[in-house]
Amino acid sequence: MPLAGRGGHSAQVTMRLLVNGLSFPVTQMGEDFLLVDHPANHPPAVASVVLRVDESERRWNVNLPNGISASANRVAIERTV
Repeated sequence: MPLAGRGGHSAQVTMRLLVNGLSFPVTQMGEDFLLVDHPANHPPAVASVVLRVDESERRWNVNLPNGISASANRVAIERTV
């Protein structure tokens, strides 16, 4: 039976990294890193990750121990305590 006949649902999922008024779209998240679109130079800081699935949103804080480099889309993260 085709998926359309089963009433399938494709969730709308977006992730963003928020740091000091800047917002970076996140394309991938791992345990200790994020891949962001359009990185810009930013020093080490505390930031927020926003995960939105359909109408549900979850936020949590992370440390950016190495900050963000405009020349690399990989951003190291650490859990905050």
